[in-house]
Amino acid sequence: MQQGRPPMEAHKAERAFEPDATPAQTNRSPDGRESYDERRNHILVVATDLIARVGYERASMREVAKAAGVSLAGLYHYFENKEKILFLVQFRTFSFLISSLREQLHGVSDPVEQLRVTVRTHVGHFAANMAALKVCSHELDSLTGDAYEETSRLRHEYYNIARGIVDRIFDTLAPDSPLDRHIAAMSLFGTLNWLYRWYDPKLSRSPSSVANQIVTQFLGGILNTDRAIQRARPDE
Repeated sequence: MQQGRPPMEAHKAERAFEPDATPAQTNRSPDGRESYDERRNHILVVATDLIARVGYERASMREVAKAAGVSLAGLYHYFENKEKILFLVQFRTFSFLISSLREQLHGVSDPVEQLRVTVRTHVGHFAANMAALKVCSHELDSLTGDAYEETSRLRHEYYNIARGIVDRIFDTLAPDSPLDRHIAAMSLFGTLNWLYRWYDPKLSRSPSSVANQIVTQFLGGILNTDRAIQRARPDE
């Protein structure tokens, strides 16, 4: 992992990539109209759905404004450019996952239970935010400069949490396994990040049920390695 600038504090990272809001903008008006932050969040949700459907390159600021029901000039009041929208999608997603995961893992010592918590957190969050999952899976390289560096740092931090759990599972349950641990961790993420292609929580099993099966299959692959290797070898 590259050595770069120290990580930004969450509030500074968000504000570094968008116009500043004045105190008047962040409070709901007396007549009940949306506040600056509420309208910005609405635009962000709409933009996420649009980028997920048509891709970052085709999701112009004009199209985002149209989908969000604001004027183009109004959109630029909230976001200086399209890259700042994409950064916030990624930044908020991974910041939430990391903070939520650290909170839920607190006091959990069993690595298998740690894995369950991690997978359930991931599946549960993205079951309600499939568009964000697709955008985060496909559009990292559309970011540049500080936005790219900060997003990459967050993604590495998230990977490192999961990788540490995978290592503890191997150390505890299969210390002599010939499997490459990095490949195991990346295979797990491959399963988790492909959910948007086939999983609809409204039509299929619950997020917790899906998460439990993913954990079972992952552990089965580790614990039954010898048998799998024998079956995978061609007859000699």
